[in-house]
Amino acid sequence: MEKHLPGGEMSSRVLDFIWIADCSGSMDGEKIQTLNYAIRQTIPDMQKEADANPNASVMIRALKFSDGAAWHIPTATPVEQFNWIDLTAGGVTSMGMALEMVATELRSFPTDTRRLPPVLVLLTDGQPTDEFKKGLDELLATPWGKKSVRIAIAIGKDADLEVLEQFAGNRELVLEAKNPQLLIQFIKWASTVVKTVSSPRASDGGIAGVDLNTVPELSEDDDEIW
Repeated sequence: MEKHLPGGEMSSRVLDFIWIADCSGSMDGEKIQTLNYAIRQTIPDMQKEADANPNASVMIRALKFSDGAAWHIPTATPVEQFNWIDLTAGGVTSMGMALEMVATELRSFPTDTRRLPPVLVLLTDGQPTDEFKKGLDELLATPWGKKSVRIAIAIGKDADLEVLEQFAGNRELVLEAKNPQLLIQFIKWASTVVKTVSSPRASDGGIAGVDLNTVPELSEDDDEIW
């Protein structure tokens, strides 16, 4: 959908949003079901935010990793047309390969100064079974990878928080989803980052334009822990 700013027509800035989802065997059952449910639930909110924001044209895609990595939704899809395809789980945790694939994609981005930093959201419940550092180095070696807003969501108690902090570049951008309710809330919160990153005042506060004051927290009523 073409957007217009008050006072005349103006091209919006492209903001690429990429889900990077762990589909290893340990994600099977409630974790992958909750992940699928949460991302589906975020779509109307993302569409609403995008419609209200003339500064950005949000394009979404998704990558999955288990025994290797592959684009789950390979085509950058306008948020207005985006539909989630449910993931299934099985295999190991080829996180490094996933980051290499994202790096390859980011290398193809034009060096357009009006393009907004891409938002990369990594969701995982375990530890990499391949060369994570190699993949991360390749990602950060790309101009857009270095500029990207990187958020990590640790699902359950077995996720490697040190690895996720290396990915995010800041411990405060590693969110610990200790139960299904928090995973849903964190995924919904991560989807709203497009609003702050695309704001003209994005650099005024927070980390990379991210408002950490709005991150959901574990409630005292949440007695279920993964």
